[in-house]
Amino acid sequence: MTASIEFYFDFASPYGYLGSMRIDGVAAKHGRIARWRPILLGVLFKHTGMTPNMHQPLRGEYLRHDTARCARELGVPYTFPSVMPMNSVAASRAFYWQEATDAELARRLAAAIYHAHWGEGRDMGSPEAVASVAETLAIDPGALLNGLQQPEVKDRLRRETDTALARGVFGAPFFFVDGEPFWGADRVDQIDRWLTTGGW
Repeated sequence: MTASIEFYFDFASPYGYLGSMRIDGVAAKHGRIARWRPILLGVLFKHTGMTPNMHQPLRGEYLRHDTARCARELGVPYTFPSVMPMNSVAASRAFYWQEATDAELARRLAAAIYHAHWGEGRDMGSPEAVASVAETLAIDPGALLNGLQQPEVKDRLRRETDTALARGVFGAPFFFVDGEPFWGADRVDQIDRWLTTGGW
């Protein structure tokens, strides 16, 4: 079985978006796969006492400047959304609904949602917005909208978020490499070196 890099993220996180642009490549370089796992940061924040960065004085202004700078460095599209933070429940449920039948298509859907929100600046908080992006990937939007209401899909998102919390995840993106935790998009280079050297 191919070893993996576990990638926990929230669609509302710009740093999650930046991390998503690189983690598949680093995983492939080392003969691994990245297992994408959307979670809800809001649930984690209740346990840590944190609030969204954009709601914090000084930190919010810095985040807006820093994420644009990081995107320019990586050469990836970036448009600050008009709605921030987005409600990521529908997007996260859509991922798990699709993953149940096609994991690769679920990953492509997550990447497309990320692009729509952070690359194009669209509000992806509504189920309809998520369905419209899914349709560009030949995913039936009606089936997806119905899928978002399935109890097993709702339970899966809750379970993944609870599991992340139990493992010590407190922000996004958050990665695990053979159980070793790494927090932040800027840790992708460190993950690459960790796998190259065997750790330290």
